[in-house]
Amino acid sequence: MKPLIFGALCAFALAGCTDPEVERQKQEAAAAQERARQEQAAEAIGKQYDSAVTASEWEKARVHGVALLDQYPDSDTARRIEPGLAEVKQKAEAARELRRMQALWNYNQVPAKGGVQRSAMIYSKERVDVDGSGAKPVQLVFRDHPEWKRHAYLVLQASDFAKACYASCQVTVTVDDQAPRRMAAHRPDTDEAIAMFITDNRGLWRLARKAKVIQIEFPVKAGDSRSAVFEVGGLDGSQLPGWD
Repeated sequence: MKPLIFGALCAFALAGCTDPEVERQKQEAAAAQERARQEQAAEAIGKQYDSAVTASEWEKARVHGVALLDQYPDSDTARRIEPGLAEVKQKAEAARELRRMQALWNYNQVPAKGGVQRSAMIYSKERVDVDGSGAKPVQLVFRDHPEWKRHAYLVLQASDFAKACYASCQVTVTVDDQAPRRMAAHRPDTDEAIAMFITDNRGLWRLARKAKVIQIEFPVKAGDSRSAVFEVGGLDGSQLPGWD
């Protein structure tokens, strides 16, 4: 009886023992399988990243690139894309900023005598106090009317431009960080709107099409001058055909 019990105990002891080499091979196989899984997952995200880069969809590319490096930083695909990701992030930020500036513009097309009136309008970045009554928006408008033709003008919400502008005056236009330039302007003798037209409407349009920011300084009825800043970088030239 005792030999049988002893044999059973030995068999149980042997069954509980593990060969270190076999265990090591199992662990290596499991690790290799996990690495292969991660590489496959990383490669799938990498393909989405590559597709977005090819299509110049920089914001989407940034999302995929950041996700890839966060989730699978040690993958071959992550090492491949990492050198170019900083540039992709910069382009994604530029695309986001462009989309923000594009949203600042409003475009209208309305029936008018002889055809369609088209306009592009943007409000100043910050409100301007022109007479001490409080800061209010200043509007920059480009308008193309079939009868009145093309115009560029500023619109105030209160008070008025300097009385001298009813005949002729000048505004100072600063484009980005370039030197300021003077442009002729005049305020029509009408009560329909508090507007002042920039004589060289085509010139102002060309400046707006190339600039990110335009600052226009104008004389006001209350005395001295005020400045309005417009983030014009998102202006869509196709909205006013023929202006470019």
